Amino acid sequence: MSDELKKKILEYIREEYLEDDSMELKDDTPLISSGIVDSFSMVSLKMYLEEELGIKMTDEEASTEAFDSVNSILVLVRKKLAEKK
Repeated sequence: MSDELKKKILEYIREEYLEDDSMELKDDTPLISSGIVDSFSMVSLKMYLEEELGIKMTDEEASTEAFDSVNSILVLVRKKLAEKK
């Protein structure tokens, strides 16, 4: 699930937010601090994850720090999935 989840998140970010297809996007690429994801994009990413995975995140959990890289998003999503069980 972990690799599949990471792939799904990377794919969504590439399709929705990257204007330059040649830009390399890694697990630790800064998303918010680099400007790839802005506050509006962060909300849509949060909604996508909630709908896709059947989880709910509070605004406090979905912070800029939590959404600044795929790795940090994965930490939050794994936590929410574990709480769901």
